[in-house]
Parts: sequence; structure tokens; C-alpha cells
Amino acid sequence: MTTFPASRTVVLTGAASPRGIGRASAHYLAEQGWNIGIIDLDDAAAKAVAAEIAEQHGVQAAGAGANVADEAQVRAAFDELEAALPQLVALVNLAGVSSPVSYLEVTPEEWNRVMGINMNGVHYATRRAVESMVTNGVGRVVNLSSVSAQRGGGTFSKTVYSAAKAGVIGFTRSVARELGPRGITVNAISPGPIDTDIMGGTLTDERKTAMAADGVLPRIGTPRDIAAAISYLISEDSGFVTGQTLNVDGGLYMH
Repeated sequence: MTTFPASRTVVLTGAASPRGIGRASAHYLAEQGWNIGIIDLDDAAAKAVAAEIAEQHGVQAAGAGANVADEAQVRAAFDELEAALPQLVALVNLAGVSSPVSYLEVTPEEWNRVMGINMNGVHYATRRAVESMVTNGVGRVVNLSSVSAQRGGGTFSKTVYSAAKAGVIGFTRSVARELGPRGITVNAISPGPIDTDIMGGTLTDERKTAMAADGVLPRIGTPRDIAAAISYLISEDSGFVTGQTLNVDGGLYMH
């Protein structure tokens, strides 16, 4: 059993949106004593959310701006956060974009935009974070995939998104295999429909009911549902769980 340091930091990408999974997760983890690093496209928003978290929860928090599709920006953001915060123990890759474009209308620009953020961004952030983690001999990485990857779409987003999110699962397993001997676990969470704004704006009650009908539970998910799963997978107690994809989807996809 590798024990965590007394003061530990989790970095979350894409965690500044007001109604997103990332922001809810940052607050949830801060409640549990994690120090919080936030990387978001909007530098000012990242820093504002960090200040809000530090004030509300009494932990250390810092924010940095970066486009996760740009490796140099990602590395610079991690340098900034690590200089300001205690030991980096966990990374949660939440930054993502949706893509409702049908396959026959996908342009090269759309393909590259979605892959750049949803796939390359996961790699760039993970690569930089695990460089620090292997030095310390302990780390947790959680990547956000999607039920869309496992079911071949069937959600708001279509093929490009599904392909990128399926890539995240393969990436997760392979990095888990390579870095397990170095004390690092790597897992994925595959959400079903969650009540955020990524699926084309705030959801109406009618749309929520229609989306819930696909699963076995009578509701769609909340950001807190995902935050709780993240909390477990980055915890000290999850040290024997790696290379897994945890579906938090109301029974939408059972395997």
C-alpha cells in the first residue's frame, strides 16, 4: 500500500464552467480535504473558481489557463500550479467538447477540433502529471470517457466524439499497464446523460425525462454523481483498482 502525503493536490482540467462536472467535482473534493488545481481555457475563470474553493473549504487552491489541445500551454499550466500547491497526487481529465455533427458532414476541422481537446488534451495533461507522480511513487489519474463510446453514439454527440471517447478508454488501459509498477493507477469514468450545459444548453424537464427513459433509473445523472465516482477513484482506498472504466449512467450500458 502506497500512502498519500498528509497534504495532497488534485488537478482538474476543464473545471471552471458554472454548471459543469468539473466545478462540482472540485468543490466535492475540496470538502474532503484535497487541495485543488484548476486548468481551464479561461484563465480568469480558473483563478476565480480556485479562489472561491479556497475561501469556502479552507484548502489551498490555484487556477491556470490553458487550451488542453496545446501541449506547451498544458505544461506551463502544470508548472504554475505545482509551484503554488502541495504534492500533486491526482489528475482528473474533464476538459471536453461535444460534437453533434453527423458523420457525413464532419469536416477535417471538426475532426481535429474534437480530437485535439477530447483525446490529445487527455494525453498532454496525463503525460505532464505523471512525470511528477512517478518521481513521488504515487499517483491517481481519472479520465472522462462517455457511454457514447461504448454504445456507438446514441447521445447528443455523434461519431467524432464517440471515437475520441473510445480512444480515452484504450489510452487509460495502456497507461495503467505501463505505470502500475510505478505506483500510479489510471481509470476512466463513463457518464451517461448528465444535467450540464454540454448537451446543447440547459435541459428541459421533457428532455431529461426522454433521456432517462433509455436507462433503468428514472432520472438522468447529476454532476455530484460523477464527483462521487471521481472521489473514490482518486482515493487512497482505490489503490488496487486500475485500467477500469466505471459506468455512471443509470444502467444505460451494462457489460
